[in-house]
Amino acid sequence: MRFNEFNTKQSLPEDQEPFCEECGGSLWEAGKASRALCKSSRSNADLGASQLASCKSQGLRARETNKKHTIGKKRVKIKGKQVKGHKYGGPLPYNKSDD
Repeated sequence: MRFNEFNTKQSLPEDQEPFCEECGGSLWEAGKASRALCKSSRSNADLGASQLASCKSQGLRARETNKKHTIGKKRVKIKGKQVKGHKYGGPLPYNKSDD
């Protein structure tokens, strides 16, 4: 998809906010994404960056990085795994930019 093909807030009237047909959640919301939205069949490309990051941090969507992290006492790859972030009680390290 090209950049100009995305629906932006400027291209829709104020009363027409896009919603996910499967879960009913807003696609413009910032902050914690709902469980229904994270578990829906929507592709990662169709979710906003904030919602996708929230879903991954909650452990509801698979990670896409080749990084290794220490989980327990072992160093493991987390690509393709659903691993919770520190904010949601998981083993991944705390990111200081997420204050």
